[in-house]
Amino acid sequence: MAILNDEQAMLRDMAREWATNESPVGNWRKVRNAETREAVDEAAWNAVREMGWTGIVIPEAHGGSDFGWLSAGLVVEEMGKTLTASPLVASTLAASAIVLGGSDEQKGKYLPRLASGELVGTLAIDEGPRHAGNAAKVSSGASGISGTKSFVAEAHNAGLFVVSASDGLYLVESGDGVSLSQRSLIDRRNHADVTFSNAAAEKLAGGGDDLTDKVLDRARILTSAEMLGMASQVFDVTLAYLKQRVQFNQVLATFQALQHRMADLFSEIEQMRSAVEGGLEALDADFNVPKAACIAKAKANDVLHLMSREGIQLHGGIGMTDEYDMGFYLKRARVLEASWGSSAFLRDRFAKLSSY
Repeated sequence: MAILNDEQAMLRDMAREWATNESPVGNWRKVRNAETREAVDEAAWNAVREMGWTGIVIPEAHGGSDFGWLSAGLVVEEMGKTLTASPLVASTLAASAIVLGGSDEQKGKYLPRLASGELVGTLAIDEGPRHAGNAAKVSSGASGISGTKSFVAEAHNAGLFVVSASDGLYLVESGDGVSLSQRSLIDRRNHADVTFSNAAAEKLAGGGDDLTDKVLDRARILTSAEMLGMASQVFDVTLAYLKQRVQFNQVLATFQALQHRMADLFSEIEQMRSAVEGGLEALDADFNVPKAACIAKAKANDVLHLMSREGIQLHGGIGMTDEYDMGFYLKRARVLEASWGSSAFLRDRFAKLSSY
């Protein structure tokens, strides 16, 4: 477990208290039932903005707090526990791309608005049903960006897209030349295919030739933090259920076979925590980030898949019903597992990084 300073511990406790009391998982059920294409909890998003969490990785000179990636991960983890529906992760990642590769003019234009939450950003990277890393075919020219990006998260909330093209990353504002086609995924969150037709674009010229890979590594690590929160919550809810559910005149938690399963799951989640927090700390230290990102996301994929499946099974019949919250975590888990790289993709990437 990462060693937190006083400010980080206070931020974690604040996020935990807020998510538990003000943004419980029941709020996500209301958002889901409303069936809006934005699929966002407006009250929660406004609170997130007011608390300054939208600017955690943005420099103070541009309106943020520059509190670091570990701090951002602590907040995202707590929000993941309650499935808070907000564009915080997507907008944080878009901001990080500008921090890394934006010019002074671009930073001044976009970062203050992203830090306040006035503007929502998102990444538009993938062009097919599976993540393919830095392999964009979208073209850029004198007249703008043209092509289609698939399964763009928070697209309907975004006013700014960070778009990967064959020659780097570009900033595209929503409006003329940008059209959205809603995609309904199993988690019922906000996803869309985004088509760019000679849309006006500004290139992110800084950050080096590997800027896209740097942004993708940040996406993998921060997404892993959300997955960590989900896995921890599923474990806690499942353990509480086993302690109160009676079968054959015995509390389920007294069965040794179930105790062993829960012990194994606890060990897996602690390993996941080490990998995810290691990734966040690698970002803050700017040390060995590509490998740390592969480890964090691959471990998060594997453990959340296992924990969400075991959570359903250990709850028995009730776990499969829509009346119970467990299924929400399973569905969200499957979408996040496919985001920014499956375990097989990430292990292959790690092997290639290790061979250099």
